[in-house]
Amino acid sequence: MKDISIVIVDDDPEFSSSVKFFFAGERGYKVVGTAESGSEGVKEILKCEPDLVILDMILPETDGFEVMSEARLGGSKAKFIVLSGIAGDEYASRAIKNGASHFMLKPVSFLSLKNRIDELFENAVAEPRTLRLVQNRMLDERITNIFISVGIPAHIKGYQFLREAIKMAVACPDIINSITKRLYPEVADRFDTSASKVERAIRHAIEVAWNKGKIENINQIFGVKVYSGNEKPTNGEFIALVADKMLIECA
Repeated sequence: MKDISIVIVDDDPEFSSSVKFFFAGERGYKVVGTAESGSEGVKEILKCEPDLVILDMILPETDGFEVMSEARLGGSKAKFIVLSGIAGDEYASRAIKNGASHFMLKPVSFLSLKNRIDELFENAVAEPRTLRLVQNRMLDERITNIFISVGIPAHIKGYQFLREAIKMAVACPDIINSITKRLYPEVADRFDTSASKVERAIRHAIEVAWNKGKIENINQIFGVKVYSGNEKPTNGEFIALVADKMLIECA
């Protein structure tokens, strides 16, 4: 199956880099270009001829509405998913009328963004999606085995939140550097809750494990003495530790 080619037009280079890194770890997608202004975006779209454009509406020089219009006039057949920090039905409706296939409010979850793309290209990603489902199940099993070994019970909320956070860190390792701004909000978005509740629940899950005193199991899993009985990792340290192990095992 042909990869879905993507151009990202956003004036935040860090955001574009993170999106590009995320899709680099996903089968069936390929980011072929990025641009930081509207005029650059039009040139990149016409040059790369992507299947999809991830487009910020507020841009230097030329806004997202003009980008879509000029790209169409230039012969582009790309689909557009537009992103904006401005809420409002009227604004979203205008974006759709101007050619957007989806309107998403920032900050956006990368997983939600991927789901929207899958909806737009249902047939093109059918085979890669099946493979991803198998890979996700295998990853779930590995994480679950670690949780059982260290004593994190499945019935507490932090169990699900922590597992999702680890999976996100596997898919996009640099998200661990934005744990409060991106990781917690994206997990919260998946479970329809708040970022603060996600943080507290994950912290509680780790505390439960440490209170059970299974430190030797943790050191055994990672093959080295990572922690002693008096030490307890932060949320970010534990997520990064397990995610790194998953990445090494899947390499």
